[in-house]
Amino acid sequence: MSVHGAASVPSEPRRKVTFADLAAKKATGEPIAMVTAYDHPTAQIVDAGGVDIVLVGDSAAMTVLGYDSTVPVTIDEMLMLTAAVRRGLSTPLLVADLPFGSYEGSDELAVATAQRFIKTTGADAVKIERGGTSIDRARAIVAAGIPVMGHVGLTPQTAAVLGGYRSQGRTADEALAVCRAALALQQAGCFAVVFEAIPSDVTEAVMPLMQVPVIGIGAGSGTDGQVLVFHDLLGIYGGRPAKFVKQYARLRSVMIEGVAEYAADVRTGGYPAPEHGYSMAPEESARLRELLAGL
Repeated sequence: MSVHGAASVPSEPRRKVTFADLAAKKATGEPIAMVTAYDHPTAQIVDAGGVDIVLVGDSAAMTVLGYDSTVPVTIDEMLMLTAAVRRGLSTPLLVADLPFGSYEGSDELAVATAQRFIKTTGADAVKIERGGTSIDRARAIVAAGIPVMGHVGLTPQTAAVLGGYRSQGRTADEALAVCRAALALQQAGCFAVVFEAIPSDVTEAVMPLMQVPVIGIGAGSGTDGQVLVFHDLLGIYGGRPAKFVKQYARLRSVMIEGVAEYAADVRTGGYPAPEHGYSMAPEESARLRELLAGL
């Protein structure tokens, strides 16, 4: 149950979201809803919730794999998670994060990694972070026929270089660098760009120059859409959420209460009750005992 009131859930089947649909939404001003998912059950949930884009983010490193940052997650881990999400989706566009170290080295490496994700997981597109050399990588992947989503501002894969998980573009010079990176990724052929943790002023200043959809996370309301991490918006992930997170449920506490109640039931004999078991015909039960007695 939402802590912010009930919301309608799409009841009629929708057709699969396309890249043209996203461009049309930008043109008409219809907001784009994007959320992360990391496995089959969560994919089914976000699909039923009616979002437009699902990102298998490398945030899975922290939310479901237990790493302390996004950096350690491997290609094989991301491939497994992305394939699981693909099997749970029918409508949203599926984007897969390319993990740190899997694309930065060269255009050839970037294309090969992107191809592997598309071929083995069924993802519709891939996402890469930063400007700089990532602009060349984005251009090469797009030239190979694979749609790319860019990502500027706070880029978790290089958070250490940026001074940690903090807002970017707080000065005019820093903001200009963010804007230039976004425009360069657009010029390289990215179908969309994520703006993360940048001042709303920066977003509003550069949006008139952005011709592709911009998805914000902590970038204000001036973007074409928004994205949140599944575990953050539903209150599953432990720890203090980022400033830009709005929690629509508090599932962590509910889940803990449920598990604790189960454990207590087991210890006191309250579970399983007779209705949780199976039975056999009395004559078969009696015969079984006779057979066991003869062993």
